[in-house]
Amino acid sequence: MASLNNTRIESIDLLKGLVMVIMALDHVRDYFHYSAFFFDPTDPIQSNLPIFFTRWITHFCAPAFSFLAGMSAFMVGKRKTKNELSGFLFKRGLWLVFIELTVVGFAWFFDIHFRTFGLLVIWSLGISMIVLAALIYLPRIYILIFSLLLIFFHNLFDNVHFSGNEWWSLIHEQAFYPLSEHTQLLIGYPLVPWIAVMALGYYFGAFYDKSFDSNKRKKMFNSIGGIAIVVFVLLRLTNLYGDPKPFKHYDTLSQDLISFLNPSKYPPSLLYVLMTLGGVFLFLANTEKLKGKIVNFFSTFGRVPFFYYILHLYLIHILAMIFAELSGFGWQKFIFSTWIGFEPNMKGYGFSLLVVYAVWIGIVLLLYPLCKKFDKYKQMNKEKWWLSYL
Repeated sequence: MASLNNTRIESIDLLKGLVMVIMALDHVRDYFHYSAFFFDPTDPIQSNLPIFFTRWITHFCAPAFSFLAGMSAFMVGKRKTKNELSGFLFKRGLWLVFIELTVVGFAWFFDIHFRTFGLLVIWSLGISMIVLAALIYLPRIYILIFSLLLIFFHNLFDNVHFSGNEWWSLIHEQAFYPLSEHTQLLIGYPLVPWIAVMALGYYFGAFYDKSFDSNKRKKMFNSIGGIAIVVFVLLRLTNLYGDPKPFKHYDTLSQDLISFLNPSKYPPSLLYVLMTLGGVFLFLANTEKLKGKIVNFFSTFGRVPFFYYILHLYLIHILAMIFAELSGFGWQKFIFSTWIGFEPNMKGYGFSLLVVYAVWIGIVLLLYPLCKKFDKYKQMNKEKWWLSYL
């Protein structure tokens, strides 16, 4: 049986690191790509395969990280009492919500007036941790049932709408809401089913226990991942259930492929979760024994994901301002009052997809030594409680 301490840390940290690096690609595209201000990269009519897949590969990031956060919570809980773990999850969840509305919010907009408050992925992780703080007191099988019920059946409420009701949007509908004459709330990540994705990860964290055979875990995860992908394909082809945005046939194969691989993300539909978590299970099943410099490179980001996340947002935004100034567009336009894709003054700015990839690689390479140093600091100062919040 493979060594738990080594394989678990390497495979999970490797996946965390990969999704953090891939996530940065989408954020660089938001701030640098010319077409980002003209059309949705997943639109079969206006997009093309290179632009679409640049966006599509990043679909795996939020589900993977939410699921892995649940796994990590279970592993942390093995060193704590239930009450200690619950308290930690509750406090860390509140901390993440606060950071989303302040540090992260400013990174996205650079607006000292905070005219838009975004409830995005960090908020989703924070609230999911707060919910998980209560769920951990349930038997594990109940946590599994809770997670599967929300993931599989929340699409029954796709056609339920309450006009002007921000509370329903917090639960199950992406929306903008005015808070005052000059301030708005962007609900980007409704809670359902994100809270279930993290809870599902908590359930599966137990399969990394030392007593559980690694070969059996590999077979189980391969089976789950494979079944999830097959169910996704069947439901997507038939449009029977699981997504408010049906698969449509278009004039070309590339347009059909874009439509097929583009289930709804806001909130994530059953098909979106099947497609992405199916890939997560397959990845975890087949990477436990991977080693080498490339694995170490990506795992470094996976061990300090929050630190990397904050830095990469600020670096992307600052570099975009520099590029805008040098290209004659003007850095002032990169102070946003709303989400960057909705800013009317951004049309005409931007660069080719090749530049996007070059900037992305440069940002990852620039942040690697900083993340490596912080990772080393964390490893050498595990007794410092505040590091668990970073």
